[in-house]
Amino acid sequence: MSLSRGRRLGAFVFLAPGLAYLVVLLLVPLALVLSYTVFQRGRFGGVIYEFTWENFERLFDSLYLRVLVDSLEMAGLATLIALLLGYPTAYLIARLPRKWKTIALVAIVLPFWTNFIIRVYAWIILLSPEGLINGWLQAFGLGPYELLYNRGAIVLGLLYSYLPLMVLPLYASIEKLDPQLREASANLGASAFTTFRKVTLPLTVPGVFTGCLFVFVPSFGNFVIPEMLGGGKSAMVGNLIRTEFLSARDWPFGSALALALIAVLLVLLVVQAWVTRRA
Repeated sequence: MSLSRGRRLGAFVFLAPGLAYLVVLLLVPLALVLSYTVFQRGRFGGVIYEFTWENFERLFDSLYLRVLVDSLEMAGLATLIALLLGYPTAYLIARLPRKWKTIALVAIVLPFWTNFIIRVYAWIILLSPEGLINGWLQAFGLGPYELLYNRGAIVLGLLYSYLPLMVLPLYASIEKLDPQLREASANLGASAFTTFRKVTLPLTVPGVFTGCLFVFVPSFGNFVIPEMLGGGKSAMVGNLIRTEFLSARDWPFGSALALALIAVLLVLLVVQAWVTRRA
């Protein structure tokens, strides 16, 4: 056996488990979803294998477009707030001594050590009319306010759940910056704000887009938080897909919705890759 052939065989052996994982758990389900989109729903659920474009036409119905726009708005708002909070947090962590960096990073990822559903339930306790936040406000003669089961509660839940996914890539991007670049900018007479605007921020753009992608993607397709913190009053695309598959049993249209969601996310991935290459 030649050396090059042995290397190819070794590479295949190491890649085979990952390729099998992608084929079985990604490509095959994606192919099934794609195939269902051009078939019809049975009278009592299931799939009738008769070709139709109706499922794609229904995507442009005003009702479903409104759900898509609402999902984009809430996921985008959560992503924007996460960026505004996450960038200074990551910047401060990157400037800490090494010992405190580790402690700060552990504190950032600490919520992930708790079950996701439990964390969402905790916000229900905090935001309910008899919850802790309204209790504190009433102690100052304010409230009670309707803090739960609205769009604000959904955005808050998304922000809390995915903020660490913004901080970590931003921290990695800021941490690897050469400190001599900031020193050179300061030596040339630039203020701290000018150094940040013309040196630090442009060099961390890939981290910004990666963090935004990490927050936006799970927020856009989330259905647990809108159901629990929104009370089902503000549906997102994830809620609609779940309803079509499990309640309405309309698998073809649910597949079309899932495909539309995947298409939006693929566009975002392409934009993120383009920005990273340019940076």
